[in-house]
Amino acid sequence: MTTEPPKPQRQEQERATEEITELAPGVLRTQLPIDLPGLGHVNCYILEDERGIALIDPGLPGPDSFSALQDRLKRAGYKVTDVHTAIVTHSHFDHFGGAGQLREEAGAAILTHDSFSGLFDTAEGHENPDAETLELHDEESMERLRATFRRTTAWGTVWEAPPDDELRLIARMSRKAHRVRVPEPSVRVVDSQVITLARREWIAVHTPGHTHDHLCLYDPVERLMVSGDHVLPTITPHIAGTGTQEDPLARFFESLERMHAFDVRLVLPAHGHPFTDLGGRADHIREHHNERLDVLRGAATDLPEGTVPDFMRVLFKERSWGNMAESETFAHLEHLRVLGEADVAERSDGMLTYAIHR
Repeated sequence: MTTEPPKPQRQEQERATEEITELAPGVLRTQLPIDLPGLGHVNCYILEDERGIALIDPGLPGPDSFSALQDRLKRAGYKVTDVHTAIVTHSHFDHFGGAGQLREEAGAAILTHDSFSGLFDTAEGHENPDAETLELHDEESMERLRATFRRTTAWGTVWEAPPDDELRLIARMSRKAHRVRVPEPSVRVVDSQVITLARREWIAVHTPGHTHDHLCLYDPVERLMVSGDHVLPTITPHIAGTGTQEDPLARFFESLERMHAFDVRLVLPAHGHPFTDLGGRADHIREHHNERLDVLRGAATDLPEGTVPDFMRVLFKERSWGNMAESETFAHLEHLRVLGEADVAERSDGMLTYAIHR
């Protein structure tokens, strides 16, 4: 029996360091620890000005992450009360988690794209009161928590709860932070809106795809692009079929193409190290998804009709099977349907089946 060799560690998986690095005048990079599948840190960028500082993506909710944030600010010569604005690139909790506490402790404004809305607005486990009171020492308590995550997907399967160790992490954050709730923005910006940060003007760039509300920021003076999770250096961002976007993969392709319109010296991603070739990396990510579309097209001979899980098993290796792989497979199948390359039907059990044209 052969086993697959371990995958090499990607930049985005590296553990957070305590370093403070100056990337441009008034722009510092630090890292906050996270322990999520495929991720070991989130970059928190510090933007300095005459009012104090703005922070981009202030990490996970809860005291552990906030303590790390306080430590990094101290190393940079600042304290929490110096923060006047928390900028959130998109509605995933490793990016918005610290924003609410910054508002409470520093009176910080919370800036997002105009379409920002919460991934966890629909009473999932993060906002379920039981998640804050469960001790999670017994199987009954764990099953109650798992049940808060289960729901029927748009393609007819049941979205299962994360692994137990991840569930315990989420419950622990809920208990300690008393919230893993999405903060209400106080400043919402639209595409191409100009805002002042680090003593100069930045341009808001709406980049739907990874999420519907994803926001990048472009500095034409220093030629910086804060790319969030839109363009990452060594992994491809997840494109979910579970949100409100119609054909999210098409939206993502459009957002990737926009990256060629900016003269960029340095890209500041949310995970991994800053890099230089924004357009080239955007093209590489798009090609990755085009290859996945071609795999689905090529599967039509042996799989003339199938469910999303059927096509997921074609598209992904077994070690990746699960909710996220199903969701991304659904996004790719829907893209083919919108292009007129696939037909969809609903079975009596509620499962969608796709037939890709040969």
